[in-house]
Amino acid sequence: MKRLTMSLDDGLAEAFDALVRSRGYQNRSEAFRDLLRQDLGNARLRDHPDEPCVATLSYVYNHHQRQLSLRLTDLQHEHHELTVSTTHAHLDHDHCIETVILRGKTAAVRAFAESVIAQPGVSHGSLHLVPMATRLSHGHEHLGPVTAAAAAQGKPAKQAKQTKRTKARRPHG
Repeated sequence: MKRLTMSLDDGLAEAFDALVRSRGYQNRSEAFRDLLRQDLGNARLRDHPDEPCVATLSYVYNHHQRQLSLRLTDLQHEHHELTVSTTHAHLDHDHCIETVILRGKTAAVRAFAESVIAQPGVSHGSLHLVPMATRLSHGHEHLGPVTAAAAAQGKPAKQAKQTKRTKARRPHG
């Protein structure tokens, strides 16, 4: 681990210390690492739209809006390769909230989320993306968090090379 030293204006340092306290961090280093991971992850998602991600899409909608529930369900079925799971809850007589877990190429996940949020009757839509990398393990691909080194360099996530031994294995299924 490397140690970094930095200088901040008094106001910025005080605001950062307030953020550290309000979020319950044990120290400034953890808070800074999280902020840096977030910013590097956002840059990666922006610069590499064909790379994989996982995401949560949350939105509130009026279930009395004509055919909206059906349209939302149809959108998810039309994009079944992206939709992992959906949680639905009733907020009041008129409104529901749904949270959808998504997995796929960043550009496709964004496009799907935008199409859902743009539906008449949907409000308070929010998409949270997490950059992922594809790794080969046990004879098949797995998604895992992007390493800090790959994120810092802005390089596309590289897939691990298959060895002769992993090629010979049958994927479990």
